[in-house]
Amino acid sequence: MSGSAGRHEIRRIRLEGGNDGGAIRIGATVRRAARAWTPAVHELLRHLERKGFAGAPRALGYDEQGREVLTFLEGETLGNRLVWPEWTRTEEALRQVARWLRDYHAAVADFTPPPDARWRVGGQWSPGQIIGHNDASPFNAAWHEGRLSGFFDWDFAGPVGAESDLAWTALSWVPLHARRVAELEGFRAFDRRGERLRTFLDAYGWHGDPAVIVREIQARMSARARDIRAGAVGGDPLYAKLLRQGRAEDMDRAVLELEDFAW
Repeated sequence: MSGSAGRHEIRRIRLEGGNDGGAIRIGATVRRAARAWTPAVHELLRHLERKGFAGAPRALGYDEQGREVLTFLEGETLGNRLVWPEWTRTEEALRQVARWLRDYHAAVADFTPPPDARWRVGGQWSPGQIIGHNDASPFNAAWHEGRLSGFFDWDFAGPVGAESDLAWTALSWVPLHARRVAELEGFRAFDRRGERLRTFLDAYGWHGDPAVIVREIQARMSARARDIRAGAVGGDPLYAKLLRQGRAEDMDRAVLELEDFAW
């Protein structure tokens, strides 16, 4: 191979992070194993592309190995770091994530999934619901030069109320998880969580009672803990891994701690 050809060879990079098999970057694309819900997710991403929504990858179909092909979102990610980088804890990040979610909900509001759409979570869509990201956490965020590029990993997208998607996103960014979990991730300002939640909700444009959001977080965490346990028993490798990691127990603990959440 000539020197010129070597310089133009497309690099293959295994991306860090993820609980569900990982992904490979090839040039400006990401390749991931296709699943039963992938066609529905691609329909969603194509809708977002038609709406001009920039904060999500584009669906490019499948490669010769049957993997889904997506565009790469440029930016720093958490990868496998146990302590999260400082940008995940700033008020500016809170506001940017909230505005991203507001704009996403506006873009997806008129999306009607195909009747045969299969989602990983959420069951069948019905009018009045949206297809939420359902996992817009720092684990799936790309941060580039002080700005949120968007969110990747849409595997948990599925039918949900917009308020529920808002609550689930607030959970990891405020954060409102169990104190033990937040401390391991590097968060210590527990006395400011009420203020941070209000900042997040104001940036989104939600002006209801914050207690409603906290109650929704509790309900969703209880449901997710049940899903993890049931999925693990049913043989789902991702849920089995999450159960071994203690995720269900951490969610149970967070639900109890939020009973005494101070504003």
